[in-house]
Amino acid sequence: MKADIPSLGEAVRAFLDDAKARRLGWESMRKYENLLERRFLKWCESNGYSRLRQLDVEALRTFRATWKDGATYATKNLERLRAFFRFCHEAGWIKTNPAVAVKPPQMTSKPTLPFSQEEMKRILKACDRYRGNKQRMRSFILVMRYSGLRIGDAISLRRDQLKGNNLLLYTQKAGQPVYVPLPDSVVEALEKVGEGNERFSWSGKNLRSAVANWSRYLARVFDLAGVANGHSHRFRDTFATELPLAGVPLEDVSILPWPVEHARHLGVPHLPSPARQLVSLGYMQ
Repeated sequence: MKADIPSLGEAVRAFLDDAKARRLGWESMRKYENLLERRFLKWCESNGYSRLRQLDVEALRTFRATWKDGATYATKNLERLRAFFRFCHEAGWIKTNPAVAVKPPQMTSKPTLPFSQEEMKRILKACDRYRGNKQRMRSFILVMRYSGLRIGDAISLRRDQLKGNNLLLYTQKAGQPVYVPLPDSVVEALEKVGEGNERFSWSGKNLRSAVANWSRYLARVFDLAGVANGHSHRFRDTFATELPLAGVPLEDVSILPWPVEHARHLGVPHLPSPARQLVSLGYMQ
């Protein structure tokens, strides 16, 4: 029995609904929505495409040629486009995935590097000279450092995700729950901020503005600490690269909720794994 083939708009909506059901993070959802709803569908409409099977390799190459993204972001967007068409192919709506034949741009940018131990000491010390809420800034930095969360996910972190000393996260690929133990000092810092609120660092309104604001706050701390090229992503790199050095099995590293570049940077194959749901990071004490 043939599958009913939806319109382009319906296919995009089905893909995004499935992504939400798989518990993709806020940042991933925002990027998919931006590419597919705001850019892809708008381009298709202006070029007379309304059905999935109208889109071949040449059409997608033409769409890619309209992108003004840098090489890194364009490569990520191509991965997102391939994921969408893979979803459509697996649903039986198209015979092949035309996005597979679209090549990514050449990559020339270097990956971000982890903070050194000395830089982390200076960053935490700089929190004492930060003009805003010092305790909240310190707790936010500690969470990013010891959980590997993206900045948007760290901002939206809920109190009910903290179970004693364990932080409830979801694996990158399978979306399965993983409890990442936090050091006592991180838990104590969290308990001192946002008392009575659902979330530690955010009111729950306009997350996009909150990400911009927190990025600006962090930039001030990096400046106070005298840390060049400071960026929130480097906390994730620091967390990821120190796990194998501390003896955490590589199969556990590969399932934690980081993007694939972290696994590649560590030489870890980023594949689904029946790893334990409790990842012991007690060495971070």
